[in-house]
Amino acid sequence: MVYGSKRKAQSVKRKIKPKSFPVFAGSRLKLITKREKFLFLCFIFTLYTLYFTLSPCLSDDIKLPNVAGQFYPDDPAELSGLIDTFLQHADPKAPQGEIFALIVPHAGYVFSGQIAAFAYKLIQAKPYKTVIVLGSSHRFGFQGISVYPQGAFRTPLGDIAVDKVFAEKILNKDAGVFFEARAFQDEHSVEVQLPFLQRSLTGFKIVPVVMGQCSLQACQKFARLLKAAIGERKDVLVVTSSDMYHGYDYEQAELVDKQTIAFLKAMDAPALFSGLQEEKLQLCGGLGVVGVMILAKELGHNQLDVLKYANSAQVTGKFNQGVWTVGYVSCVIDQVKGVSPMLSKEQRKRLLELARNSIETYLKTNKKLDVSESDPVLSKDMGAFVTLREHGELRGCIGNLVAQGPLYQSVRDMAVEAAVGDSRFQPVELRELKDIEIEISALSPMQRVDSADKIELGKHGVIIKQGFNSGVFLPQVATETGWTKEEFLNNLCAHKAGISPGAWKDKSTEIYIFTAEVFSEKNY
Repeated sequence: MVYGSKRKAQSVKRKIKPKSFPVFAGSRLKLITKREKFLFLCFIFTLYTLYFTLSPCLSDDIKLPNVAGQFYPDDPAELSGLIDTFLQHADPKAPQGEIFALIVPHAGYVFSGQIAAFAYKLIQAKPYKTVIVLGSSHRFGFQGISVYPQGAFRTPLGDIAVDKVFAEKILNKDAGVFFEARAFQDEHSVEVQLPFLQRSLTGFKIVPVVMGQCSLQACQKFARLLKAAIGERKDVLVVTSSDMYHGYDYEQAELVDKQTIAFLKAMDAPALFSGLQEEKLQLCGGLGVVGVMILAKELGHNQLDVLKYANSAQVTGKFNQGVWTVGYVSCVIDQVKGVSPMLSKEQRKRLLELARNSIETYLKTNKKLDVSESDPVLSKDMGAFVTLREHGELRGCIGNLVAQGPLYQSVRDMAVEAAVGDSRFQPVELRELKDIEIEISALSPMQRVDSADKIELGKHGVIIKQGFNSGVFLPQVATETGWTKEEFLNNLCAHKAGISPGAWKDKSTEIYIFTAEVFSEKNY
């Protein structure tokens, strides 16, 4: 019996040994199988991998810097001294009111730090409590918008807490706004703004955002989330991080950036988005710029001023072809409430619909559309221009500078004239109409000015009169061409008024300015 028992015990032992392993579970010794051990080790390995993958991004809820010692000094004293020197040498024009947003470059400080300082100089010691920093994704491709939800970001100058409450308000997976850690892991566009903020502000928190691939609609949804989260607060600043031209032709850099800046000044987010998609314009943080423009207009902030522009060729003095060139710009959007629009969204849509119906009716019947309007605003006497474009190219443009009747009638009549009465083009045919995009400019009354200094490009349309000669440019001409004020006025005199290019400098020449509320079918 004893021998038999020993053989049985040994047999049990042999069965256990090759298949199971002892582990402690509470106070008891438990046996696990090979498969269970394998799964357990896989779990431990996964945790280990995740820790060392994400620890550079999330270390004790602290986002450690990625480019300290590369894009900017990692020594606190050296970094502080460098930024303070940049700020001391910056001499930006002061805005009219409190600042709502900045657009600043994000290259290495030796290249773009002085340009960025022109914007940061204007917010020194301002009482902002939340700063939304919109960066772009350079190394990790993804669809949507990544918002860092909590913790803090570390720089050589200390830690900046993330505004967790604000971040939670804008996280919305249905709108494509979520947290993707890899978007921040090796990214510099948000990080390089932080030391400048630390030397300019005190007692603030940040909302770090990295923009991935987004449609215009996604940018609009994000702007609405930000608008709701900001509410009536006046202590929120938006910083959009973006460089401009990237390429090997410094002459092209100035041309492309000049045109891009014209679109920035106009604050036309849909047009800017289209230009970026078509690669006619360049902003590596362009989606963030589009988003902040939409947000600013939603909140009534319509004034964008360019503070300073330069490119790396100008900064380094290396103008040789084949040398990599990057453009840098600093801009500010004032927190001054813009002038209330003349027309509501519904009124604009009504006029665009009226213009299209008018053209279609005339092309089919050779008669004007019979229409009446009860809306008191649309029934006001007001000048208007109607512009037609086909596949992006001008197809006709005619209007009334001075009101000759109710606005809705002016739009009806000028739409038909633009289609069939512009002598520069063959009349539009009915088959073309589906490819025509209609733009309307509703004009304010004209105001005579005594100096060209009163003209603001992108804001004012201009009429030049000398004797019986006159010519007009709408406000958007400056935006579309990227002309300087002198180029704008020279071309207006020579090609529109038929007088000498410099006639606008003559005291006998009359200069009138007006504003235009411009909207097109692509906006709706």
